[in-house]
Amino acid sequence: MNDDKVTAATDFQRDESFRDTIGTVDNSGKRIWITPKKPKGKFYNARNFVAFFLLVLLYSGPFIRIGGQPLLLVNVFERKFVIFGAAFWPQDFHLFALLLLSFIIFIVTFTAVFGRVWCGWACPQTVFMELVFRKIEYWIEGDAGKQRKLNAGPWTLSKIFKKGFKQAIFFAIAFSIGNVFMAYIVGSEEWWQIVNQPPSAHFSGFTAVMVFSFIFYFVFSYFREQACVIVCPYGRYQSVLLDKNSVVISYDFKRGEPRGKKSRKNPDAQLGDCIDCHQCVDVCPTGIDIRNGTQLECVNCTACIDACDTVMTKVKRPTGLIRFASYNSIKTGNKRIFTPRVMGYTAVLMLIIMIFSGVLMTRKDVETTVLRTPGILYNQTADGGFSNVYNFKIVNKTFEEIPVRFTIKDMDANIRLNQDDLIVPKSELYSSTMVIELPQSELHEGRNQITIQVWRGEELIEEVDTTFQAPDKL
Repeated sequence: MNDDKVTAATDFQRDESFRDTIGTVDNSGKRIWITPKKPKGKFYNARNFVAFFLLVLLYSGPFIRIGGQPLLLVNVFERKFVIFGAAFWPQDFHLFALLLLSFIIFIVTFTAVFGRVWCGWACPQTVFMELVFRKIEYWIEGDAGKQRKLNAGPWTLSKIFKKGFKQAIFFAIAFSIGNVFMAYIVGSEEWWQIVNQPPSAHFSGFTAVMVFSFIFYFVFSYFREQACVIVCPYGRYQSVLLDKNSVVISYDFKRGEPRGKKSRKNPDAQLGDCIDCHQCVDVCPTGIDIRNGTQLECVNCTACIDACDTVMTKVKRPTGLIRFASYNSIKTGNKRIFTPRVMGYTAVLMLIIMIFSGVLMTRKDVETTVLRTPGILYNQTADGGFSNVYNFKIVNKTFEEIPVRFTIKDMDANIRLNQDDLIVPKSELYSSTMVIELPQSELHEGRNQITIQVWRGEELIEEVDTTFQAPDKL
């Protein structure tokens, strides 16, 4: 590269006016319907492989069992959650909050280093839209040019058949997604009952599946990339998550500028490697020009990289004009990734993971709550002692029945239950009442602090502090 070309690339200044609008809306506020060209290349093939794995995992998730329990269950109706075979209850909300916080900080850290790789490779919206629904669209209607021609043409029998057939397949896939989401919520067994019985037998479940299905159908058949551009806040977070050292899909302006094709009239023009073929824009599913720099619409899908590499190969120039790179690595050659900010994110992430691991390892299989029954005072027993009535709740977080008995720590007490043998069902919340009787010699006037011990056979599994009310004067 000669001196004139180096100076032109170094002094290259982008027109930033494109940031005042989004690429899917014109100046009048009307939506610009994006019809991207079908991508192909090594990154597209890799994304297909990843998408296949994620789709298999998504559809098989409700039916995968770990220790007899589902891989993932989010039963908000019964307030029961199963993650990797372990049951969690509302009492474990702090664990869920730590897990969610860890996931968010992981995404923040990963984004600060590698940009929106999540969006382009693992986000369900992108996986379904670009690697399922668009594939069907290409198969039925053809590539971008044929699609635009079909859309602009009259409503012939061929057009009606193609559009109707496409929408029918779209709804069928959306219906399958709705069923999968229902299976994650109610469990595969309950879902199977809903599927195999008439809608009237499970009207609420049937309604939920249809609502889910129509939402997904609307998103993937009409709303499409607008979900990423308008609804999802992740793109807007880039302004605070990314910096000039973040690795994103970037255009090498030093190598590519000035753009243009050499012609016979000007064979000695000092031009960059970008021949301004517009292929990177034609394949973009959100309709942006990556040569303008990082934009909130970019989901790092790599379609522009594959398109540009194909063109560079054809014109016998090095690939990588558009590639994964940071702004600083292109401008100055500085490839530093682990900046102080990234190391700070990583430290916070490690701290939260350690706290989560510690809390998880000390988590109890049984959690008991004992409270004096409101509105009921003490009673005097026949032997001169006193009794209090208590409500108790026991959460069994395991997948087996647990026999439970109570004692009072360091006190000679009598405990009466509503049943002889207290057995807490597996994975359930059990509630009942009990009467605790204490001799007068164990009490002092007014409120007494007592400790209830919860036993599983000969194993002490929990101690619960509560109060025992005695007369003000003994």
